[in-house]
This record gives sequence, C-alpha cells and structure tokens, in this order.
Amino acid sequence: MKILVVEDEPKLAEYLRKALTESSYIVDVAHGGIEGRYLALDGHYDLVVLDVMLPGLDGFALLRALRREKHVPVLMLTARDKVEDRVRGLQDGADDYLVKPFALSELLARVQALLRRGALPSGQAAPATLGLADLELDLVRRKASRGGQRIDLTAKEFVLLTLLLRRHGQVISRTALAEQVWDMNFDSNTNVVEVAVRRLRAKIDDPFERKLLHTVRGMGYVLEDRGA
Repeated sequence: MKILVVEDEPKLAEYLRKALTESSYIVDVAHGGIEGRYLALDGHYDLVVLDVMLPGLDGFALLRALRREKHVPVLMLTARDKVEDRVRGLQDGADDYLVKPFALSELLARVQALLRRGALPSGQAAPATLGLADLELDLVRRKASRGGQRIDLTAKEFVLLTLLLRRHGQVISRTALAEQVWDMNFDSNTNVVEVAVRRLRAKIDDPFERKLLHTVRGMGYVLEDRGA
C-alpha cells in the first residue's frame, strides 16, 4: 500500500518514512502544504498522514482541498492538543487524529486500522487483497500465497510485489523500482533491483508452471498472466 506523509519537520518526516517503509508500505514525503496538495491530488495513495502546521498551506486547508476531490483516508498528525483543533480536523474530513509526541506502535496501529477500514464514500472497505491469476497478496495480514500455497516474503519483497500487482500489465523500469521500493536514485553499477526481482521470482514463479513475472529486455519488468 502507498502512503503520503506531509510533514515539514525533516527529522520526523524521515523517521516516519523509514518506519513505514520498514513496515512494508511504499512512502512518499512532502515537506510543505503546497507540495503535499500537489502529490495528494495528482497521485494515488491509500492513506495520507498529514501534519497541521505546514508552510505554504496548512493541514486544514490541504485536507479541505483533498476532500473536495478524493476520499482517501487521512490521519492528522500535530503537536496541537486542544479539543477544538481535533474537532475541526474531524469536521473537515479527517478520519483519525494523533497528537505529538506519539508512540510509533500507536501510529502504526492507527495506520493499519485506517487502511483496513478504508474511507470510501460508499462505506465499503478498501480492497484488502491484490491478486493476479492464482497469486494473492493480503495487504492487511502481510501474507502472500499462490495456488493456496503460502509464500514467505521479506519486507522489501512484499513492497516490490505490491507495486508490481498494483500495476500489473504495465512495464515498470528498474529506475522506477529503485526509486519507489528502495527510495534511491538508480545506479547502473548496482544490481540491487535485479537481485530482488530474481529472489521474488524464485518464490512466486519458479515452483509453478505458469509464469507471471516477466523481464522486458531493455525496459524493465512486468507482472502479467500470459496464459499457460
């Protein structure tokens, strides 16, 4: 699942990015309200973690702009502890409110709860699984299986497979994988992407007759069902 963190304190933003990434989420970070609004409205996120005190555009204004166009779950994150501020955030459309300082375990629990519940206008829960053919990924329980057989994945493999499943049928370049899974600029001298894809393929493809993860020479990788 993909999360946008809008937080202007560099140390806290990096701390959240690392913690959420280690919990198998794909994370983008915006350090101001204007940048956050652009990413939130232009991108596709499963959750937004939004600070209130932001330069350029505060969190309340960003939340209102977001609610006019999207129904992505929003967790407000702020140092303000006044009841009226919490009420205002919830009235503007926030799904939950967490006051700084906070315990990381509580933040992760609230993130998971919001992702599980979803916040769609129909009241239906957001999809809890991704799948292709007989491959299934449970986004809530962090479990993968194929043909009913459990597949054990590392945290990075889980993020990699999530990205491939969300964009199945589309070729994803090595550069895009490096940026979104490892949060690094692609270096042609490193084989981190190739190694990770090879290990993932060994788990989701090698034991099965039908192959789903394909290499597109000179372009990248694609997860698609090409038939028997």
